[in-house]
Amino acid sequence: MGSDTNFPVSVSSLHFPSTTERLSVSQTLASLRRSALSVTNRLRSIEADATFVTEVASHYDLPLVANERCGSWYIPPDSKTGSAYFKSTDGHTGQWDFSFRRLNLQILPIAREHGGCIIVDSTRRGKLMPDALSKTIPIWCAVVNRALFPSETAYHSVKFPPNYLGVSEESQIEQRINGFVDSLKGLKLDLDELRQQLGKPIRLAWANRSYFHPTDLHKGNRYNLFVLCSASKRVHGAEISEGGYIQGAGDDSEGWAHGLTPPVFWAHKSTLLAQAEEDLPEVIEDLLQEYRKQDVGHQATLVAPTRNLYISQTNPDINESGRYDLVIDCNGRPSAVEETPKRLNLGCASSKLGGRDLRNHLDKVRAFIRSQLGSDPSQSLLVTCESGKDLSAGTLLSIICLFYNDAGEFTEPRVDQVIGKQFIRQRLAWIVSSKHDVNPSRSTLQSVNAFLMQRPDY
Repeated sequence: MGSDTNFPVSVSSLHFPSTTERLSVSQTLASLRRSALSVTNRLRSIEADATFVTEVASHYDLPLVANERCGSWYIPPDSKTGSAYFKSTDGHTGQWDFSFRRLNLQILPIAREHGGCIIVDSTRRGKLMPDALSKTIPIWCAVVNRALFPSETAYHSVKFPPNYLGVSEESQIEQRINGFVDSLKGLKLDLDELRQQLGKPIRLAWANRSYFHPTDLHKGNRYNLFVLCSASKRVHGAEISEGGYIQGAGDDSEGWAHGLTPPVFWAHKSTLLAQAEEDLPEVIEDLLQEYRKQDVGHQATLVAPTRNLYISQTNPDINESGRYDLVIDCNGRPSAVEETPKRLNLGCASSKLGGRDLRNHLDKVRAFIRSQLGSDPSQSLLVTCESGKDLSAGTLLSIICLFYNDAGEFTEPRVDQVIGKQFIRQRLAWIVSSKHDVNPSRSTLQSVNAFLMQRPDY
């Protein structure tokens, strides 16, 4: 070997990549991935998926219903007929369930009017469809068919997408259906009224980027057709290999959208897609501020069968309108200025902490209702919280359980009154059936149960 060789002759002469150099490769890959997952790529992916959803609607001649929250991204607001709230977790293996917090009865009249509907959702990379479409909704449909149309046995079995689940899982799900039917009947809902709202049993079909199944199924005279549509194209590799396309781009929008919502996206789609990525957060904030000015506010919802209990998201235009005789604001801060005999601010914490916090305030709620409605039961009561779906629902649930009879009329609690979980579930059904996006958290319901199931202390 010549003397002018460049090969190292000792260990100390060897060069190893520095930590900084190794990190730079990792950082480069992370940067490429972030670039592929940009807001612009997400919005363009949503736009592409929405085109497929529109084609499905045209093929079946059925209205579009968004499975919230993800589904609304894929439906232009003027094409959206309604919303459903089916959770994928209720279809997870071994956790199959029929949710009594989300009854989804609001889609029954939609189906009757149009002969069915298309429920739109999507899922992330690698899956053909979310569990909500493959299991949660099939469970729900089987329960509804058996409860409302007991003689139509042809529609009683659970229908699943083709060659998707194992035989064992399908069998285990099937075995749970009758128990769910019994629990639904235990809510004491008016099943005859629900049967009239739906009109005919439900039959299922699936539409995704891989297939339509059954291939030739359309609306019919003997059934309502529910088409379960997964909007996104199935992606097996990383997003970077798809030219910027992102499967399930609308999922978990809290983490990427900078507050952007589907209505604002569809109203300003061209403007948003024309922006440089670094300018989008500021542009989105400007559009949101303009949208808030135009928004007329959330209307309060009457909780039937009562004639005087209302629920809404906290909104000064509603709370201060004088339209309601009494107001309970679950998140409102108690103060000498705000507190009047006609108003109760509970001061609960925000978000998940509020559910646990509610337990400490329900005694005040009971005293307020006894004092105010007890003297004049004809007064209207509005209960609000920051979402209009969680703490306000829990507070109203406590009030309904304590002070309202089966006919929805105010009544003084009995000293020997004992409240159990089944009774609480029945009263919760009043709220869920009246305001379909209500979703009290587990901690909120635990607080309500703990309060109501203790020995009464009047």
